[in-house]
Amino acid sequence: MPRPRCGRCQRPLDHCLCALIPSLASRTRVVLLQHPSETDHALNTARFAALGLVNAELRVGEVFDDLDQLLSTPGYRPVLLFPGDEAQVLEACAEADDTPLLLVVPDGTWRKARKLLYLNPLLDALPRVTLAQVAPSRYRLRKAPEPGAVSTIEAVVQALNVLEQPASFDELLRPFEALIEGQIEAMGAEVFARNHGGD
Repeated sequence: MPRPRCGRCQRPLDHCLCALIPSLASRTRVVLLQHPSETDHALNTARFAALGLVNAELRVGEVFDDLDQLLSTPGYRPVLLFPGDEAQVLEACAEADDTPLLLVVPDGTWRKARKLLYLNPLLDALPRVTLAQVAPSRYRLRKAPEPGAVSTIEAVVQALNVLEQPASFDELLRPFEALIEGQIEAMGAEVFARNHGGD
């Protein structure tokens, strides 16, 4: 029999993290496009990002039929948070035009995120932005596939900290950090140290 889950954070009820999820306002609108394979992921950080930000939404799918409407939200300039040769550093993009950004963030493995771009040409055509400096990931349970790789929620927090300084969005990371601590605790310090080089 499946364990009862919280309808909001989707965690098992006895491990609900809703009390740690903030409610933060931002000038930037964040749209997270999640590949369906991520919805059952233990961490599912995109969900926590969407729940913790007032001006954010999470869409799940591979093809988004109403993307043109979404990207033409009045009062916002849409950009795609995704690396690439044409990607502009976020600071420069924000300084160039004072219009608030509609920050579109694909959520999935690199391969799945690229597939979202391929299946949604409007996404692929968006101006790309990237972080100038990426803080190391706090996700100590998974080795980053390449330098500068961070979880979706970490990328969103770092982007908002750049765009909306001096405001800080680090509070968004509280449920993410609690999840990691819980997983480390469940596996035991010895196993964690052996498998992940824990201190």
